[in-house]
Amino acid sequence: MTMNRVVVMMLAIFVLEGALMPWIIPAGFGDRIVPHFIFVFVLFSALYGNRHQALLLGAGFGLLQDIVYYGHLLGGHFFTMGLIGYLTGVLLERKRATVMMAITVVGFACLLYDTSMFYMYKVFRITDASYAWALLHYILPSLFLQLAFALACYIPIRRMFESLGKLDSEEK
Repeated sequence: MTMNRVVVMMLAIFVLEGALMPWIIPAGFGDRIVPHFIFVFVLFSALYGNRHQALLLGAGFGLLQDIVYYGHLLGGHFFTMGLIGYLTGVLLERKRATVMMAITVVGFACLLYDTSMFYMYKVFRITDASYAWALLHYILPSLFLQLAFALACYIPIRRMFESLGKLDSEEK
């Protein structure tokens, strides 16, 4: 599998996240649950690909999210998604990630991502809510959706990045 196919798959997930998920999420939780499936994919690329690939995918799709969904503050998702993807790749570069380790990393990284975005919005006075309120009403419900997605897609995404790694090692 080439990198082009990874980008096409991420574009499909981006469309799924923005067009289909608002219809699937129950009406009472529609304004509380925000899917970040692209970010989960970036974390898997950091775990099973390499850190530079995660940085580029996170920055590229973070900028796409900034432009399409969050136009009031350009660059927040670009910076945060790229940086967390890169740091995840750096921290776990030499380790073999099992399913429990991958789900744990996705959980902590999603908490860090949503927390950093909350405080970025707080600094620029886009929100005036407290962190405890945001944690209970937005961050934790969204975290459970990201963890369910990560668990459901773990095996296909891992195999895809491992086959991409084999192709890269054969070319060298």
